Amino acid sequence: QVQLVESGGGSVQPGGSLRLSCAASGFTVGSYAIAWFRQAPGKEREGVLCSSVSDDNIYYLDSVQGRFTISRDLAKNTVHLQMNSLKPEDTGVYYCATDYFCSQDSRQYDYWGQGTQVTVSS
Repeated sequence: QVQLVESGGGSVQPGGSLRLSCAASGFTVGSYAIAWFRQAPGKEREGVLCSSVSDDNIYYLDSVQGRFTISRDLAKNTVHLQMNSLKPEDTGVYYCATDYFCSQDSRQYDYWGQGTQVTVSS
């Protein structure tokens, strides 16, 4: 049974950093694409970036390039989203999702975590 569990969210001041984790079970993270989406209050869920099977980071938002990166810990079967220089507009619920290939379209993904809240505010 495929499961994804996010953790690491919280409140941080602008300019701060957070590292989100997506712990996987039921499959090996090294063999699938892992994407991160976010949903701000009153807005639709949007793709942030995706780590392909070849471990390339594919960015869906220009605003996070140079600030966000995905890494994989194969030993722990976990994927991390490192977020630096956070801005108030990064606030939202962050979700990880998995599929064979990266896509910006959330409808492609059948497996999702429950989400973790990130709040960036002074």
